Amino acid sequence: MATLNTLMESLERVLGDKLASIKCALDEVTIEIKPADFIAAATLLRDHAELRFESCVDVCGVDYSAYKDSVWEGSRFAAVYHLNSYANNQRLRVRMFALDDDFPVVPTSVDIWPGNNWFEREAFDLYGIVFEGHPDLRRILTDYGFVGHPFRKDFPTSGYVEMRYDPEQGRVIYQPVTIDPREITPRIIREENYGGV
Repeated sequence: MATLNTLMESLERVLGDKLASIKCALDEVTIEIKPADFIAAATLLRDHAELRFESCVDVCGVDYSAYKDSVWEGSRFAAVYHLNSYANNQRLRVRMFALDDDFPVVPTSVDIWPGNNWFEREAFDLYGIVFEGHPDLRRILTDYGFVGHPFRKDFPTSGYVEMRYDPEQGRVIYQPVTIDPREITPRIIREENYGGV
């Protein structure tokens, strides 16, 4: 715990007013940074001698609209970065909320951690978070004709369209989703002495 407290003190000292919040839970430090301060803060996280978070191992999008099965107060979408400092043997979670829920935009981190290119594309594809300044922001997991962002909590579980191969046309076609009602498997009632018990 002493190293976590030391890390938190270093973060507060180095980031100063760029730090919106800091907390330690489950032996992990999480900081929150506003989008306007992100590039400067991320550069400090990577380059400052006390911190040296030279590796970003993951970027993920989060939709907080139904967080913990209740109504979320605050911005709906966030980009969450998981950083490693190999020099200091420390981990850090950085969360940045998009200010607009209807069109979530945050700055890209590709110039700081080039490996985040595909991670940010994934968050864009699945959550619709736009990373401003990204060199190649396009879908990476869903089809180019896909409508919507499937990891948003308001996205229908059945989707909007389905695709199938049509042998008459000799190609893949898209059509509106058709879900036939299915009968649920009936409960089996066993005899009283079933299985010799």
